[in-house]
Amino acid sequence: MHIIPRMPKTDAFPETFATLRGVLDKHARNLLVHVDKPGDYQLCSTTMTDRVGRPLFIAAVQTRKSYVSFHLMPVYTCPDLVKEISPSLKKRMQGKACFNFTTIEPAQVKELSALTKKGLARIKNIKLPWAQ
Repeated sequence: MHIIPRMPKTDAFPETFATLRGVLDKHARNLLVHVDKPGDYQLCSTTMTDRVGRPLFIAAVQTRKSYVSFHLMPVYTCPDLVKEISPSLKKRMQGKACFNFTTIEPAQVKELSALTKKGLARIKNIKLPWAQ
């Protein structure tokens, strides 16, 4: 018997993307909107730069083939923030600063919003090794 793997419901992706974009969009006035196109929304710092002088990547929402990704670099740069993440949201983590969703629950939106706000406040004071 051959079992065909279930593919995620991609028809939910636009709504999931819009919800996650809304989480980041609340902070866009304090950041640089680096990319804003269907399925890809990226925010960078207005004051910090990466090693080669580009605006420092801070967060993004991107639609992929099997999920919608929410990237939040403050979770990587401030690893103690991970300790505060609920098991429900932690299950969505892929790597150190990425959360993958096919759909998102209201409780996860609320938690991700609070984590984003806290993380963005914390990253303002981070000391980058190449900026010293």
